[in-house]
Amino acid sequence: MRVIRAELRAFRNYASVTFEPDAGITVLCGKNAQGKTNLLEAVVLCSVGRSHRTNHDRELIQWDAPRASVSLETERRDGTHDVKIILNRGGGARAKQVLIGASPVARIGELMGHVPSVLFSPEDLSLVKDGPGERRRFMDMTLSQLRPQYFYALQQYSRALKQRNGLLRALSISFASASEAASQLEPWDEILSRAGASIIMYRVWFLDRLARDARDAHAHLSGSNETLAARFICPFGKEDNAARALLDALRNGRARDLASRGTGMGPHRDDFELTLNGKQVKVYGSQGQQRTAALALKLAAFSTIRDELDDSPVLLLDDVMSELDAERRRRLLSWTPGVQKIITCTDESDLTGAVVGKMCMVDNGAIV
Repeated sequence: MRVIRAELRAFRNYASVTFEPDAGITVLCGKNAQGKTNLLEAVVLCSVGRSHRTNHDRELIQWDAPRASVSLETERRDGTHDVKIILNRGGGARAKQVLIGASPVARIGELMGHVPSVLFSPEDLSLVKDGPGERRRFMDMTLSQLRPQYFYALQQYSRALKQRNGLLRALSISFASASEAASQLEPWDEILSRAGASIIMYRVWFLDRLARDARDAHAHLSGSNETLAARFICPFGKEDNAARALLDALRNGRARDLASRGTGMGPHRDDFELTLNGKQVKVYGSQGQQRTAALALKLAAFSTIRDELDDSPVLLLDDVMSELDAERRRRLLSWTPGVQKIITCTDESDLTGAVVGKMCMVDNGAIV
């Protein structure tokens, strides 16, 4: 896949810009805070329907504009996939409008898979260093591009979890009896168990693929004898009937959940552990080892998307070349030959030795 043309209107610091990246490597070079990352963010928005930097779409709209839009013209093996997203400041039902081709879509899940992309930035070190929420978010954003059913199950689960947690707080305040609490919680427990089992099934499959591809990517990047391994942490991941096991856990944990006013079991607690030669990277890895492990995860996601869709996603590298030594830069670029890459940097020398198809200077919301 390749992005042929991108048009941004009132998006972040771009009043109006048209961007036509090269089929190979395009470099966006400029000082910090000029808008380089905003261009990558626009691609991510059209890929998964949300920003990787904020949960609030209104932050993407220029402060003095009523709306913003991003349009991507893309080319894939099966033809063109043109996507447009309109963000309206007013909110409400039309706060976000998605068009595929010229046709509006009713559900954001219909967007998934049209513009596959993988982004790596220095902040992705949080995949290794921070809590499980970052790793679940990584799984969610990658899997949603591969399986729209996963995205819908995730939506259903999130809505039901919010309702159940709200009900737990209300029941706790009202000192409801055990039987009354059980009767009110049971419908939400059933929804959570069904949607949760679907989420777990997809995550088990994904982590199995990810572990293999991350091991191979890490070996290529590091050139060392260290072996990277990923292990899914989920109490229901090996259950033959995850829905039944999760439903039983929710029922058995009602008293505890009422006391804590929150749901203690389910996919919203899932995680995966990374180890190098059996030792936790988060605890024992050096900064360089952690960075390489995080990059290997993203390259593994790239490999999984490429294999599943039979087409390469666009690879977005946001100011990461300066974080890598010359050998790792070379290994990174050689891992993905013939793939469209859009790379941001503050110093052209970071790309020394790379075959750059197009060099663009970015200055104060303009490409010059």
